[in-house]
Amino acid sequence: MDPTSSSSIPSESSTSPTPASPSPPPITTPAASLLPKALFQQKPFPRSGSGSRSRTTISMSGNASRRSVIRALLLSAHKALLAAADLLGLLPQVMGGEGSSHGGERAAEKNFVELGNHWKAPFCEITLGLRASNEVDQGSRPRHDVGRAVVSLFNNLIGNETNDDVEAEFQNCCYILPRRSSFHMSDLRQIRDLVPAQSSQGFNLIVIDPPWENGSVHQKAAYPTLPNRYFFNLPVKELAHEDGALVVLWMTNREKLRMFVEKELLPGWGVTDVTPFYWLKVKPDGSLICDLDLFHHRPYECFLIGYINVDVDFQCTEKFKYLKSSQVIISVPGAHSRKPPLEKLLLEHIPGPKPAKCIELFARELTAGWISWGNEPLRFQDSLYFLKKTNNWCS
Repeated sequence: MDPTSSSSIPSESSTSPTPASPSPPPITTPAASLLPKALFQQKPFPRSGSGSRSRTTISMSGNASRRSVIRALLLSAHKALLAAADLLGLLPQVMGGEGSSHGGERAAEKNFVELGNHWKAPFCEITLGLRASNEVDQGSRPRHDVGRAVVSLFNNLIGNETNDDVEAEFQNCCYILPRRSSFHMSDLRQIRDLVPAQSSQGFNLIVIDPPWENGSVHQKAAYPTLPNRYFFNLPVKELAHEDGALVVLWMTNREKLRMFVEKELLPGWGVTDVTPFYWLKVKPDGSLICDLDLFHHRPYECFLIGYINVDVDFQCTEKFKYLKSSQVIISVPGAHSRKPPLEKLLLEHIPGPKPAKCIELFARELTAGWISWGNEPLRFQDSLYFLKKTNNWCS
């Protein structure tokens, strides 16, 4: 996903608002737009999974070895970035922005987690409406304001089925809904509302960013977390398309969690042929955000990628490229826990029909063309996170 179709920026229209760039910047930049393919470091790496192929596993006694392999991989990727002077020059520009704040100033953001648990939640409504525009689309017809719709905010699948960005209003706050995006704001008890009636209508890309139990997160009180074993209840296999799905699971750097995920959680979901990827975080000048060897705060995160309903030994893979090795993506991080968009980076590795049907679980922002589920998917869709390029957007 590039910045014009990322989960924090609406459509590619030149009149669409673009994210503002306060400090720290509110969005992350996809590594695919920063580094050429030559700089995506690929290297054989121990893999996990319960597929038919034999896999090399790492025991607890091999933790030091795993860390040394990761360290070498990350240093190699960072060295490649520092050697690319043209890319280093782009980093400050990518994190900058032009235009005025789209939504002005506001005292505080809405706490959708608290609102969703309040007795008034069933009565909360959001107003959707298309922005007025005199521009002409590809069919040489002007786009019109088609009016407004009032719908229930919680426990309801809300979608923008147009090719334009939609503005939405809730309690005097403006939110931006990207083109062809949908969201379902609920807690874990309602997630099965998204399970398709038939597996042929399932998803080909499933991105999961769970609120893992983590001491540092609890201390910062940035967002509520769940006990790790709650995630066995996620209907990942039921969400997957019958012709295959690529599953992306974001992790913390705790070894105990990594072992739990590899040995129990992913097999419980039916995910096989797992490959680790790494997100290396840098400053706008290209330097690491902190020392690579800091114990409590490391400048990288891991995400594991595996397959569901795909037999890599027997299934024809002409329609997608099978992931075989670890990669490192590099970007400047944004607000707390916001991840870089991955769709375009992984596009050629997604099995099943095209265009891929994509969903993000525990989402805190929306992506054009995706369904986003969680208890605060509008968190970073507040107009305060966008820049205003035209005078005919939110009034």
